[in-house]
Amino acid sequence: MTTQDHQGAAEAADGQALAAAAGGLVYPVAPGYRVKVRQGPGTGTPVVRLLADGARIKIRCQTHGEKVSGPYGTSDIWDNIAPGEYISDTYVRTGSSGMVAPTCMN
Repeated sequence: MTTQDHQGAAEAADGQALAAAAGGLVYPVAPGYRVKVRQGPGTGTPVVRLLADGARIKIRCQTHGEKVSGPYGTSDIWDNIAPGEYISDTYVRTGSSGMVAPTCMN
């Protein structure tokens, strides 16, 4: 990797950090899935709607809830994508197995 490549990678990372801080980072949902959006962070809560295959979402905040398995592993992290709307982080390609957004303040 050249110095210019390193600089470009650093600028891209800085841009992602700024976008995340501004609430502007968008993540892809696992391809081939129509993910159920639930009222709370667990499979026992009512389904609010379904995301379309190929959807991209903004994560407002994250919280711990029911542990579930999906295409990106097993986790108890749930992503809040709108008021009263949660999806399991295991269906979202965030590039991390940990939290990538602030903790939800319920």
